[in-house]
Amino acid sequence: MDVMLLLKAALMGLVEGLTEFLPISSTGHLILTGSLINFTGEKAKVFDIAIQTGAMLAVMWEYRQRLMDTVRGLGSQRQARRFALNVLIAFLPAALLGLAFGRYVKEHLFHPVPVATAFIVGGFIILLVEWRHKRRYGALDMAGERKARVEGVDDMSPLDALVVGFAQCLALIPGTSRSGATIMGAMSFGMSRQCATQFSFFLGIPTLLAAGAYSLFKERAALHASDLPVFLVGGAVAFVSALLCIRWLIRFVSTHDFTVFAWYRIVFGALVLWTASTGLVTWSA
Repeated sequence: MDVMLLLKAALMGLVEGLTEFLPISSTGHLILTGSLINFTGEKAKVFDIAIQTGAMLAVMWEYRQRLMDTVRGLGSQRQARRFALNVLIAFLPAALLGLAFGRYVKEHLFHPVPVATAFIVGGFIILLVEWRHKRRYGALDMAGERKARVEGVDDMSPLDALVVGFAQCLALIPGTSRSGATIMGAMSFGMSRQCATQFSFFLGIPTLLAAGAYSLFKERAALHASDLPVFLVGGAVAFVSALLCIRWLIRFVSTHDFTVFAWYRIVFGALVLWTASTGLVTWSA
């Protein structure tokens, strides 16, 4: 096995794990990182989607008690059924649109320049959402006198879940950020940062597991047994780094907003566009 290839897989897994749950777009960072280290092509695109499974397993591990309680309570607890239904409702819009337009998106938008543009646009949207949220609910909803309309995931209605599900559809555009779209969509509809962030974690479980499984099945003819170590290394590194990121982010949103991520997106996206336009970096798909 090519050691350099395994090192590239590990680096991609690290990028995936550290960016999947932050509102900065893991897919966008994977495309840009892959371009820089020459980890590109159709098989690399499948790899990028497949290793998201490692990040999702980190969520399942971190919230294993909540998930097990939900499964056990489906037959007898209204709260468990409501939570599961909300996740299902939020999952369906992006799943259906992904099936309909996934190939078009991969062919036309999995490129550094469109990704960088989405970075910048998404950054300004985060700034707008945070500004509106602070005006309505105080500088930090958990510390201010006014409370968000929905404080926790158990307080969400099916309509709340549907709104978040439609917001997640924006993440079909690489560089938008699945977590960013769902969190900002939830906050725009009156949910607290903690609620929006946690529900984004839970919604990612069916969304990214389904995307990974579908991509592997669809491209199975192009994959070989020799590819397995690369996928395993990427997935394992994604799991560990994502677990650390989840625990950090939970603490972060209790005392901070997402403005810093907005400015990061804007500056980073502008840097990519500048290097592309000047020829300083040759970005490839």
